[in-house]
Amino acid sequence: MSSPPLSVSSLLHSLHPIRKPKLRYRTTFLALFGLIVLSTYILFVAKPSLDLAPITLRNDPTHHEPPHAVLPHDPVSRTPSSRVFRFPPSQNHKSNTRPQVELSPAQELAAVSSFLASLPQNMIPRSVDPTKPIDPQVVLDFDTRSTRAAEEVHQIEEEVWARHPVVLFTKLHSAASREVRFILANMMLRPMPTVFDVDQREDAEVLTPLLHRLTSSTELPILLVGGKPVGSMSEIRSLHESGELKKMISDAGAVIDGAKKKKGRK
Repeated sequence: MSSPPLSVSSLLHSLHPIRKPKLRYRTTFLALFGLIVLSTYILFVAKPSLDLAPITLRNDPTHHEPPHAVLPHDPVSRTPSSRVFRFPPSQNHKSNTRPQVELSPAQELAAVSSFLASLPQNMIPRSVDPTKPIDPQVVLDFDTRSTRAAEEVHQIEEEVWARHPVVLFTKLHSAASREVRFILANMMLRPMPTVFDVDQREDAEVLTPLLHRLTSSTELPILLVGGKPVGSMSEIRSLHESGELKKMISDAGAVIDGAKKKKGRK
């Protein structure tokens, strides 16, 4: 017995699964072809500028490494990589051709003190000539050729002495240094004095004559109050005995007996 003839709708329904894969392949091919055409246009016709690319892809011939960047194998003169720059050096050509900001001796002392106090591992490179003004890029964490450089230097000068009103550069094994430490310890200052044992540092050979030039001191210890050198050891003793040293320290922003009072409140 023969089968009944198929209707037209049944025939179309049976052919639908066969046509659908062909249509899907055609759509995929057209999409892939369009993507190839678009990529070719972007790469060979549009040629986008690398100025919009990530910084690792840029090639700026005007950019130079700052003077303090040295080879990693030099542990003394290496500036620590963990140091964070608040204002990244500008990639602008005009900025690179502008002369660097000039530091006065007082500003240089503030910049050096701020650099040393920022991170314990910050060292003055051995390539620095301590008899000459230091390159600002060695100790400042911003573009020293920018239009804001002078403003930034002034801000750092104010901030470092506000955070560190009393700074002491000492020798670890020195009777005079121990005497100054004892005088300051009895004052119970808040914030506590910032102390650098210069002779124990890896950059001592550069830092010592640098401090002598900037403070007009001939030997350690060097006591800074409000960013200004107090004077020789005999002057420090005299000011301490007269009570003038406490007044100078208080005027600089440190609190006498502040550490004792803070501990008592706890």
